[in-house]
Amino acid sequence: MEKKAELVIKNATELLTCRDDSPDLIGLVKNGWVAADGGKIIAAGGAESVEPLISGSTQVIDASGKVVAPGFVDSHTHVVFGGGRVGEYFARIGKLSQEEIKRRGIKTGILTTLELTREHSLEELYDETALRVRDMIISGTTTVESKSGYGLDRDTELKQLEVNRLLEKRLPVSVVSTFLGGHGWPSDMDKGKYMDFLINEMIPFVGGSGLAEFCDAWCDEGYYTAQECGLILEAGIKSGMKPKLHEGGYSYIGGAEVAADLKAVSADHLNYDPRKSLRRLAEAGTVGAPLPGIDFAVRHERPFDPAPMIEEGLELAIATNCCPGCWCTSMPFIIILACRNHGMSSERAIRAATIGGAKALARQDSIGSIEPGKDADIQIWNLDRHEDIAYHYTTNPVETVIKGGRIAAANARK
Repeated sequence: MEKKAELVIKNATELLTCRDDSPDLIGLVKNGWVAADGGKIIAAGGAESVEPLISGSTQVIDASGKVVAPGFVDSHTHVVFGGGRVGEYFARIGKLSQEEIKRRGIKTGILTTLELTREHSLEELYDETALRVRDMIISGTTTVESKSGYGLDRDTELKQLEVNRLLEKRLPVSVVSTFLGGHGWPSDMDKGKYMDFLINEMIPFVGGSGLAEFCDAWCDEGYYTAQECGLILEAGIKSGMKPKLHEGGYSYIGGAEVAADLKAVSADHLNYDPRKSLRRLAEAGTVGAPLPGIDFAVRHERPFDPAPMIEEGLELAIATNCCPGCWCTSMPFIIILACRNHGMSSERAIRAATIGGAKALARQDSIGSIEPGKDADIQIWNLDRHEDIAYHYTTNPVETVIKGGRIAAANARK
Protein backbone atom coordinates (compact mmCIF):
# COMPACT_ATOMS: atom_id res chain seq x y z
CA MET A 1 0.00 0.00 0.00
CA GLU A 2 1.37 3.38 -1.01
CA LYS A 3 2.35 5.60 1.91
CA LYS A 4 0.19 8.69 2.36
CA ALA A 5 1.44 12.13 3.29
CA GLU A 6 0.86 13.92 6.57
CA LEU A 7 1.35 17.30 4.87
CA VAL A 8 0.95 18.50 1.30
CA ILE A 9 1.62 21.94 -0.13
CA LYS A 10 -0.12 22.38 -3.46
CA ASN A 11 -0.36 24.83 -6.34
CA ALA A 12 2.72 26.93 -5.53
CA THR A 13 3.13 29.46 -8.30
CA GLU A 14 6.84 28.76 -7.93
CA LEU A 15 8.47 25.88 -6.06
CA LEU A 16 12.18 26.47 -5.48
CA THR A 17 13.70 23.05 -4.87
CA CYS A 18 17.25 24.49 -4.69
CA ARG A 19 18.69 21.13 -5.66
CA ASP A 20 22.47 21.21 -5.70
CA ASP A 21 22.68 20.35 -9.39
CA SER A 22 20.08 22.88 -10.58
CA PRO A 23 21.32 24.68 -13.73
CA ASP A 24 19.24 27.73 -12.75
CA LEU A 25 20.67 27.60 -9.16
CA ILE A 26 17.20 27.37 -7.57
CA GLY A 27 15.54 24.34 -9.20
CA LEU A 28 12.45 26.28 -10.19
CA VAL A 29 9.24 24.28 -10.70
CA LYS A 30 6.09 26.08 -11.86
CA ASN A 31 2.84 25.04 -10.16
CA GLY A 32 4.85 23.01 -7.67
CA TRP A 33 3.66 20.51 -5.08
CA VAL A 34 5.44 19.05 -2.03
CA ALA A 35 4.52 16.12 0.22
CA ALA A 36 5.95 15.33 3.65
CA ASP A 37 5.55 12.47 6.10
CA GLY A 38 7.35 11.65 9.33
CA GLY A 39 9.19 14.96 9.20
CA LYS A 40 10.73 14.15 5.81
CA ILE A 41 9.95 15.20 2.26
CA ILE A 42 8.58 12.23 0.34
CA ALA A 43 7.77 13.89 -3.00
CA ALA A 44 8.30 17.21 -4.77
CA GLY A 45 7.46 18.38 -8.26
CA GLY A 46 4.19 18.51 -10.16
CA ALA A 47 0.69 17.54 -9.07
CA GLU A 48 0.98 14.12 -10.69
CA SER A 49 3.70 13.03 -8.25
CA VAL A 50 2.08 14.39 -5.08
CA GLU A 51 -1.72 14.36 -5.45
CA PRO A 52 -1.98 10.54 -5.14
CA LEU A 53 -0.35 10.83 -1.68
CA ILE A 54 -3.26 12.81 -0.22
CA SER A 55 -5.60 11.00 2.18
CA GLY A 56 -8.47 12.15 4.34
CA SER A 57 -6.07 12.90 7.21
CA THR A 58 -3.53 14.85 5.13
CA GLN A 59 -3.09 18.51 6.04
CA VAL A 60 -3.21 20.39 2.75
CA ILE A 61 -1.89 23.94 2.34
CA ASP A 62 -2.88 25.80 -0.81
CA ALA A 63 0.07 27.95 -1.93
CA SER A 64 -1.65 29.44 -4.98
CA GLY A 65 -0.05 32.77 -5.86
CA LYS A 66 2.87 32.11 -3.53
CA VAL A 67 6.48 30.87 -3.60
CA VAL A 68 7.57 27.75 -1.71
CA ALA A 69 11.26 27.43 -0.80
CA PRO A 70 13.52 25.49 1.58
CA GLY A 71 13.88 26.94 5.05
CA PHE A 72 16.76 29.38 5.29
CA VAL A 73 20.03 28.08 6.72
CA ASP A 74 21.68 30.93 8.63
CA SER A 75 25.22 29.56 8.71
CA HIS A 76 27.12 32.29 10.59
CA THR A 77 25.81 34.03 13.72
CA HIS A 78 26.92 35.21 17.13
CA VAL A 79 23.32 35.28 18.33
CA VAL A 80 24.03 34.32 21.96
CA PHE A 81 25.18 37.49 23.74
CA GLY A 82 24.19 39.71 26.61
CA GLY A 83 23.14 43.35 26.28
CA GLY A 84 23.97 45.43 23.23
CA ARG A 85 26.22 48.18 21.88
CA VAL A 86 23.79 50.74 20.50
CA GLY A 87 25.91 53.63 21.81
CA GLU A 88 28.90 52.39 19.86
CA TYR A 89 26.77 51.89 16.73
CA PHE A 90 25.61 55.50 16.65
CA ALA A 91 29.03 56.80 17.64
CA ARG A 92 30.37 55.13 14.50
CA ILE A 93 27.53 56.50 12.38
CA GLY A 94 28.21 59.97 13.77
CA LYS A 95 31.95 59.49 13.17
CA LEU A 96 32.81 60.51 16.71
CA SER A 97 36.50 60.67 17.53
CA GLN A 98 38.02 58.20 19.98
CA GLU A 99 38.44 61.10 22.41
CA GLU A 100 34.75 61.99 22.19
CA ILE A 101 33.69 58.34 22.53
CA LYS A 102 35.81 58.09 25.66
CA ARG A 103 34.49 61.41 27.03
CA ARG A 104 30.92 60.20 26.67
CA GLY A 105 31.72 56.92 28.38
CA ILE A 106 30.64 54.81 25.42
CA LYS A 107 31.99 51.29 25.70
CA THR A 108 33.05 49.64 22.45
CA GLY A 109 34.25 46.35 21.04
CA ILE A 110 34.01 42.65 21.77
CA LEU A 111 35.29 43.00 25.33
CA THR A 112 32.25 45.14 26.15
CA THR A 113 29.96 42.30 25.09
CA LEU A 114 32.21 39.89 26.97
CA GLU A 115 31.54 41.72 30.24
CA LEU A 116 27.77 41.75 29.73
CA THR A 117 27.63 38.11 28.65
CA ARG A 118 29.67 36.99 31.64
CA GLU A 119 27.27 38.83 33.97
CA HIS A 120 24.13 37.15 32.60
CA SER A 121 22.82 33.97 34.16
CA LEU A 122 22.08 31.03 31.86
CA GLU A 123 18.34 31.76 31.82
CA GLU A 124 18.85 35.51 31.34
CA LEU A 125 21.10 34.81 28.39
CA TYR A 126 18.58 32.33 27.00
CA ASP A 127 15.68 34.78 27.35
CA GLU A 128 17.47 37.55 25.47
CA THR A 129 18.71 35.21 22.77
CA ALA A 130 15.35 33.47 22.31
CA LEU A 131 13.76 36.78 21.30
CA ARG A 132 16.25 37.08 18.47
CA VAL A 133 15.90 33.45 17.42
CA ARG A 134 12.10 33.75 17.34
CA ASP A 135 12.53 36.65 14.92
CA MET A 136 14.76 34.41 12.81
CA ILE A 137 12.15 31.65 12.72
CA ILE A 138 9.29 33.88 11.60
CA SER A 139 11.61 35.23 8.90
CA GLY A 140 12.03 31.76 7.41
CA THR A 141 15.09 30.38 9.19
CA THR A 142 14.84 26.71 10.14
CA THR A 143 18.54 26.09 10.92
CA VAL A 144 20.88 28.56 12.61
CA GLU A 145 24.56 28.27 13.45
CA SER A 146 25.47 29.87 16.79
CA LYS A 147 28.99 30.65 18.00
CA SER A 148 30.40 31.15 21.45
CA GLY A 149 33.23 33.67 21.79
CA TYR A 150 31.79 36.29 24.14
CA GLY A 151 33.23 34.73 27.27
CA LEU A 152 36.86 33.80 26.59
CA ASP A 153 36.75 31.88 29.86
CA ARG A 154 35.60 28.35 30.46
CA ASP A 155 32.37 29.08 32.34
CA THR A 156 30.96 31.68 29.95
CA GLU A 157 31.94 29.85 26.79
CA LEU A 158 30.19 26.75 28.11
CA LYS A 159 27.21 28.87 29.13
CA GLN A 160 26.82 30.14 25.58
CA LEU A 161 26.99 26.61 24.21
CA GLU A 162 24.43 25.43 26.78
CA VAL A 163 22.11 28.21 25.61
CA ASN A 164 22.39 26.74 22.12
CA ARG A 165 21.12 23.43 23.46
CA LEU A 166 18.20 25.12 25.20
CA LEU A 167 17.27 27.02 22.04
CA GLU A 168 17.03 23.82 20.03
CA LYS A 169 15.12 22.07 22.81
CA ARG A 170 12.55 24.82 23.36
CA LEU A 171 12.11 26.38 19.91
CA PRO A 172 11.22 24.91 16.49
CA VAL A 173 14.67 25.39 15.00
CA SER A 174 17.88 23.40 14.57
CA VAL A 175 20.88 25.03 16.25
CA VAL A 176 24.41 24.17 15.14
CA SER A 177 27.03 25.02 17.77
CA THR A 178 30.47 26.45 17.03
CA PHE A 179 33.17 27.03 19.64
CA LEU A 180 34.82 30.39 18.98
CA GLY A 181 37.25 30.63 21.83
CA GLY A 182 39.65 32.18 19.32
CA HIS A 183 37.54 35.34 19.03
CA GLY A 184 40.10 37.39 20.95
CA TRP A 185 41.64 37.17 24.40
CA PRO A 186 40.62 38.65 27.77
CA SER A 187 42.10 41.94 28.93
CA ASP A 188 43.69 40.36 31.99
CA MET A 189 45.71 37.80 30.00
CA ASP A 190 48.23 38.21 27.17
CA LYS A 191 47.60 36.39 23.90
CA GLY A 192 50.32 33.77 24.38
CA LYS A 193 49.08 32.73 27.79
CA TYR A 194 45.47 32.68 26.59
CA MET A 195 46.38 30.57 23.55
CA ASP A 196 48.04 28.03 25.82
CA PHE A 197 44.86 27.88 27.92
CA LEU A 198 42.67 27.73 24.81
CA ILE A 199 44.57 24.97 23.03
CA ASN A 200 45.52 22.80 26.00
CA GLU A 201 42.50 23.18 28.26
CA MET A 202 39.40 24.72 26.71
CA ILE A 203 39.37 23.08 23.29
CA PRO A 204 39.91 19.52 24.62
CA PHE A 205 37.22 20.09 27.25
CA VAL A 206 34.66 21.50 24.79
CA GLY A 207 35.42 18.77 22.26
CA GLY A 208 34.99 16.10 24.88
CA SER A 209 31.72 17.63 26.11
CA GLY A 210 30.01 17.30 22.74
CA LEU A 211 28.69 20.84 23.07
CA ALA A 212 30.18 22.09 19.80
CA GLU A 213 30.40 20.61 16.32
CA PHE A 214 32.78 23.22 14.90
CA CYS A 215 35.84 25.13 16.07
CA ASP A 216 36.44 28.65 14.73
CA ALA A 217 38.99 31.47 15.08
CA TRP A 218 39.44 35.05 13.88
CA CYS A 219 42.31 35.48 11.44
CA ASP A 220 42.93 39.20 10.95
CA GLU A 221 45.40 41.93 11.81
CA GLY A 222 45.19 42.66 15.53
CA TYR A 223 43.64 39.26 16.28
CA TYR A 224 45.20 35.89 15.45
CA THR A 225 47.84 35.28 12.80
CA ALA A 226 47.38 32.60 10.16
CA GLN A 227 49.87 30.38 11.98
CA GLU A 228 48.08 30.86 15.31
CA CYS A 229 44.72 30.07 13.71
CA GLY A 230 46.20 26.91 12.26
CA LEU A 231 47.25 25.80 15.74
CA ILE A 232 43.80 26.57 17.16
CA LEU A 233 41.94 24.73 14.42
CA GLU A 234 44.30 21.75 14.52
CA ALA A 235 43.61 21.45 18.24
CA GLY A 236 39.90 21.57 17.46
CA ILE A 237 40.24 18.80 14.88
CA LYS A 238 42.13 16.61 17.38
CA SER A 239 39.29 17.18 19.84
CA GLY A 240 36.62 16.13 17.34
CA MET A 241 35.44 19.52 16.04
CA LYS A 242 35.37 20.43 12.35
CA PRO A 243 37.16 23.67 11.35
CA LYS A 244 35.63 26.97 10.25
CA LEU A 245 37.50 30.28 10.01
CA HIS A 246 36.80 34.02 10.14
CA GLU A 247 39.28 35.43 7.64
CA GLY A 248 39.89 38.31 5.26
CA GLY A 249 37.36 40.55 6.98
CA TYR A 250 39.52 43.62 7.52
CA SER A 251 42.88 42.57 6.10
CA TYR A 252 44.41 39.58 4.36
CA ILE A 253 47.07 37.67 6.29
CA GLY A 254 46.86 34.20 4.78
CA GLY A 255 43.71 32.82 6.37
CA ALA A 256 42.38 31.21 3.19
CA GLU A 257 45.49 29.08 2.86
CA VAL A 258 45.05 27.82 6.44
CA ALA A 259 41.37 27.08 5.78
CA ALA A 260 42.19 25.27 2.55
CA ASP A 261 45.04 23.24 4.05
CA LEU A 262 42.81 22.06 6.89
CA LYS A 263 39.80 21.46 4.61
CA ALA A 264 37.72 23.89 6.64
CA VAL A 265 33.99 23.55 6.09
CA SER A 266 33.73 27.31 5.50
CA ALA A 267 35.82 30.47 5.36
CA ASP A 268 33.78 33.53 6.31
CA HIS A 269 33.94 37.28 5.43
CA LEU A 270 36.44 37.20 2.48
CA ASN A 271 36.50 40.97 1.88
CA TYR A 272 40.26 41.08 1.22
CA ASP A 273 40.96 37.62 -0.17
CA PRO A 274 43.00 37.70 -3.40
CA ARG A 275 41.78 35.64 -6.34
CA LYS A 276 44.47 32.96 -5.92
CA SER A 277 43.31 32.39 -2.34
CA LEU A 278 39.69 32.10 -3.43
CA ARG A 279 40.85 29.48 -5.94
CA ARG A 280 42.58 27.55 -3.13
CA LEU A 281 39.37 27.54 -1.12
CA ALA A 282 37.35 26.31 -4.08
CA GLU A 283 39.85 23.54 -4.81
CA ALA A 284 39.72 22.45 -1.17
CA GLY A 285 35.90 22.25 -1.24
CA THR A 286 35.62 24.96 1.42
CA VAL A 287 32.46 27.06 1.23
CA GLY A 288 32.91 30.82 1.04
CA ALA A 289 30.60 32.73 3.37
CA PRO A 290 30.67 36.49 2.71
CA LEU A 291 28.48 38.50 5.08
CA PRO A 292 26.33 41.29 3.57
CA GLY A 293 24.94 42.37 6.94
CA ILE A 294 28.21 43.34 8.60
CA ASP A 295 29.40 45.13 5.46
CA PHE A 296 26.21 47.20 5.66
CA ALA A 297 26.34 47.71 9.44
CA VAL A 298 29.92 49.01 9.53
CA ARG A 299 29.77 50.70 6.11
CA HIS A 300 32.73 48.55 5.15
CA GLU A 301 35.42 50.36 3.17
CA ARG A 302 35.85 47.24 1.05
CA PRO A 303 32.54 45.39 0.65
CA PHE A 304 32.97 41.82 -0.53
CA ASP A 305 32.79 41.19 -4.28
CA PRO A 306 31.13 37.87 -5.18
CA ALA A 307 32.19 37.96 -8.84
CA PRO A 308 35.74 36.55 -8.44
CA MET A 309 34.42 34.03 -5.92
CA ILE A 310 31.89 32.74 -8.42
CA GLU A 311 34.41 32.83 -11.29
CA GLU A 312 36.84 30.72 -9.26
CA GLY A 313 34.14 28.12 -8.60
CA LEU A 314 33.60 28.84 -4.91
CA GLU A 315 30.31 27.64 -3.44
CA LEU A 316 28.78 30.56 -1.54
CA ALA A 317 26.70 30.89 1.61
CA ILE A 318 25.29 34.12 3.01
CA ALA A 319 24.21 34.61 6.62
CA THR A 320 22.99 37.28 9.02
CA ASN A 321 26.12 37.39 11.22
CA CYS A 322 23.68 38.41 13.96
CA CYS A 323 25.79 40.00 16.72
CA PRO A 324 25.91 43.24 18.75
CA GLY A 325 27.62 45.00 15.83
CA CYS A 326 25.13 43.66 13.25
CA TRP A 327 21.75 43.25 14.91
CA CYS A 328 20.07 41.42 12.06
CA THR A 329 17.78 38.42 12.33
CA SER A 330 16.24 38.48 8.84
CA MET A 331 17.60 36.35 6.03
CA PRO A 332 15.26 38.09 3.52
CA PHE A 333 17.02 41.37 4.40
CA ILE A 334 20.39 39.68 3.88
CA ILE A 335 19.23 38.57 0.42
CA ILE A 336 18.20 42.15 -0.35
CA LEU A 337 21.67 43.41 0.66
CA ALA A 338 23.46 40.66 -1.28
CA CYS A 339 21.63 41.66 -4.45
CA ARG A 340 21.50 45.45 -4.10
CA ASN A 341 24.90 46.13 -2.51
CA HIS A 342 26.97 43.25 -3.85
CA GLY A 343 25.51 42.49 -7.26
CA MET A 344 24.31 38.95 -6.64
CA SER A 345 21.45 37.71 -8.78
CA SER A 346 18.31 36.78 -6.86
CA GLU A 347 18.91 33.13 -7.77
CA ARG A 348 22.49 33.19 -6.51
CA ALA A 349 21.45 34.83 -3.24
CA ILE A 350 18.58 32.40 -2.65
CA ARG A 351 20.91 29.45 -3.31
CA ALA A 352 23.48 30.91 -0.90
CA ALA A 353 20.80 31.27 1.79
CA THR A 354 19.58 27.66 1.43
CA ILE A 355 21.70 24.84 0.00
CA GLY A 356 24.83 27.03 0.21
CA GLY A 357 24.21 27.60 3.92
CA ALA A 358 23.63 23.89 4.39
CA LYS A 359 27.00 23.16 2.79
CA ALA A 360 28.65 25.72 5.09
CA LEU A 361 27.43 23.54 7.97
CA ALA A 362 28.15 20.17 6.30
CA ARG A 363 24.41 19.43 6.36
CA GLN A 364 23.61 19.40 2.64
CA ASP A 365 22.50 15.77 2.84
CA SER A 366 19.60 16.61 5.16
CA ILE A 367 18.61 20.28 4.68
CA GLY A 368 18.87 23.20 2.27
CA SER A 369 16.75 21.86 -0.59
CA ILE A 370 13.33 20.40 -1.23
CA GLU A 371 13.80 16.84 -2.40
CA PRO A 372 12.76 13.39 -1.19
CA GLY A 373 14.61 12.12 1.86
CA LYS A 374 15.50 15.52 3.27
CA ASP A 375 14.01 17.17 6.35
CA ALA A 376 10.68 18.87 5.66
CA ASP A 377 12.05 22.33 6.48
CA ILE A 378 10.02 24.56 4.17
CA GLN A 379 8.79 28.14 3.96
CA ILE A 380 6.04 29.87 2.00
CA TRP A 381 6.49 33.44 0.80
CA ASN A 382 3.55 35.73 0.24
CA LEU A 383 5.08 36.64 -3.12
CA ASP A 384 4.22 35.44 -6.61
CA ARG A 385 7.77 35.21 -8.00
CA HIS A 386 11.13 34.46 -6.42
CA GLU A 387 12.80 37.71 -7.53
CA ASP A 388 10.41 39.63 -5.28
CA ILE A 389 12.29 38.40 -2.20
CA ALA A 390 14.99 40.93 -3.15
CA TYR A 391 12.74 43.46 -4.88
CA HIS A 392 9.90 43.90 -2.37
CA TYR A 393 11.28 45.67 0.69
CA THR A 394 8.44 44.32 2.80
CA THR A 395 8.46 43.94 6.56
CA ASN A 396 8.44 40.15 6.25
CA PRO A 397 7.44 38.26 3.09
CA VAL A 398 7.41 34.89 4.90
CA GLU A 399 3.85 33.68 5.49
CA THR A 400 4.39 30.15 6.80
CA VAL A 401 7.39 28.28 8.21
CA ILE A 402 7.42 24.49 8.45
CA LYS A 403 10.02 22.71 10.54
CA GLY A 404 10.27 18.93 10.31
CA GLY A 405 6.87 18.73 8.63
CA ARG A 406 5.06 20.80 11.27
CA ILE A 407 4.01 24.43 11.11
CA ALA A 408 6.43 26.43 13.24
CA ALA A 409 5.22 29.93 12.38
CA ALA A 410 2.33 31.46 10.46
CA ASN A 411 1.58 35.05 9.48
CA ALA A 412 4.85 36.30 11.04
CA ARG A 413 3.97 34.77 14.43
CA LYS A 414 5.51 31.82 16.23
